[in-house]
Amino acid sequence: MFQLLPQSNTPRWVIILIDLVISAIALGFAYIIRFDLKADEEMIRQEWEILSRSIVIFFLVKAIVFYLFSIHKGLVRHTSTADMKRIFFAVAACSLLFLGLGFVRVFWFDGYFLFPTSVLLIEFLASFVLIIVLRFTVKLLYLESIKNKDEDERILIYGAGISGLITKRTIEKDVRISYKIIGFIDDNKKLDGTRLEGLKIYHSNKLDNLIKEEGVTLVIVAIQNPSEKNKQNILETCIQNDVKVQKVPSPKSWINGEFSAKQIGKIQIEDLLGRDPIVLSEDKIKTQITGKTILVSGAAGSIGSGLVKQILEHKPKKILLLDQAESPMYDLNNELLGTLHSSELEVIIGDIRNKERMQRLFAHAKPDIVYHSAAYKHVPLMESNPSEAIKTNVEGTRNLVDCALEFKVGKFVMISTDKAVNPTNVMGASKRIAEMYAQLANQKGQTKFITTRFGNVLGSNGSVIPLFQKQIEQGGPVTLTDERITRFFMTIPEACQLVLEAGAMGEGGEVFVFDMGESVKIIDLAKKMIKLNGLELGKDIEIKVTGLRPGEKLYEELLADDENTLPTHHPLILKAKVRELEACIENEIDELIQLFGAQDNHKLVAKMKSLVPEYVSNNSEFEKLDKK
Repeated sequence: MFQLLPQSNTPRWVIILIDLVISAIALGFAYIIRFDLKADEEMIRQEWEILSRSIVIFFLVKAIVFYLFSIHKGLVRHTSTADMKRIFFAVAACSLLFLGLGFVRVFWFDGYFLFPTSVLLIEFLASFVLIIVLRFTVKLLYLESIKNKDEDERILIYGAGISGLITKRTIEKDVRISYKIIGFIDDNKKLDGTRLEGLKIYHSNKLDNLIKEEGVTLVIVAIQNPSEKNKQNILETCIQNDVKVQKVPSPKSWINGEFSAKQIGKIQIEDLLGRDPIVLSEDKIKTQITGKTILVSGAAGSIGSGLVKQILEHKPKKILLLDQAESPMYDLNNELLGTLHSSELEVIIGDIRNKERMQRLFAHAKPDIVYHSAAYKHVPLMESNPSEAIKTNVEGTRNLVDCALEFKVGKFVMISTDKAVNPTNVMGASKRIAEMYAQLANQKGQTKFITTRFGNVLGSNGSVIPLFQKQIEQGGPVTLTDERITRFFMTIPEACQLVLEAGAMGEGGEVFVFDMGESVKIIDLAKKMIKLNGLELGKDIEIKVTGLRPGEKLYEELLADDENTLPTHHPLILKAKVRELEACIENEIDELIQLFGAQDNHKLVAKMKSLVPEYVSNNSEFEKLDKK
């Protein structure tokens, strides 16, 4: 029981003996209290004469009851509320037995109770408290003896609510870590100066001073749904002061509903680029999707898989996952099997460039809505392989658009990119041509064709953040193409939400653009990621500038020069006013696709430039094709 170190095991009989000694002390204390410390020698003699006939019964009852309740079998170093309950009931049982035996003695023996009622009550309370206090004292001594002796991390907990309180308690009871909690910080000004379980709460605007005055080395973000602006202010302050930042995961990921200190993880760069949660018209999206057959092309990709997961929440009748990437589709299928509920799921391995395959798919599945996210998207690779960009991004889109018209699909939502605006590369131009084909098709049948444009998606396959993280983990250098380069960023769930919303509100022919917030300098992004990984730029890791890649822009746009926007009912979704297209453009797109067989990159790109006059190559071999 009284194990101060893991190796020392006190015999069980010693524990019972100690508990009996404590009970004897409690009994003596009870008599002292009963006589108010004023008992004379004669009174003590009389009381002892009565008590002496009961004392053996006292120890015998205590020993038997304690043994039966097994209060000696628990490990003191791990004393818990369950042990406290067991001790309480054991001590209470003893007192009740003493009371019952007292009545037996009164009526059948010498007319005296075993112990006065006041003594029984005081002894019960004193025994319980002393036994518990001793156990917790030993437990605290044990925990202190094994506690990490390294220098304490001086931490602040961001969030003085339930999650913050749970975080504090979890940290305090984990002996493997050595944290000294300085206090809480919170955005609620009313809490400033108050205390939570003895720790002071500070307003979050005092963080900079607290870091300097208290030597804070770590801030743990415990608040679950903070204002993005406030959270970013906290994170920026920590980064500027070289203070580490960690966060408490969502309660959904807690193991069996309990939070462990091991689950406190690093802040991700996505947390620095987020925004307040988007509020969507859930009813509109639900009406569009529930009970319908939905086809998602490029379903294994970052946006495609994100769309699939969000679509399933609205319980479609059936969802068709179309992609040619076999292994990623296998993984996605396994991931989704447990979340289907009432929806059916069908995985289709197929290539959107194969028109006959697509026609058979549409004839068999008869989708009500198509979300088209399949595309080649990597700028440098498409700059070297323009024929493949045309084959997939243009001809593949044409195949799906034609099938949607032929089989009378209700809505066709095409996912485009900001690189289609004033394109400087093959990939962006191919996506703009795909937009144009869908725009022309909107006049041909009952299918409503809707296009959505947005910028870079955080954490998507091949995006800059996973690349930087991998380079940091490998010791660097972190490579970027130009110190001046900027990009818009949006999270995968955010982008997918807005695609669904735009699809629901679209009436056909629209090009929707999303409010991407402020553009971000990529070099600043790299520096922050280095700091978030606890490294020092120039000492632990370097940033290397490699030069712009073929076709790469310094900055991205969401609207072309001759376009402007109209508002919609959602503040983050705008409708672009795009130029009207002539019907002959469709023939030119067909001519472009037919040039694929020639495999002449310059002919292909020259044709693309005639279709998209605003396409001006940058840092590319195709610059010579531009009109001077």
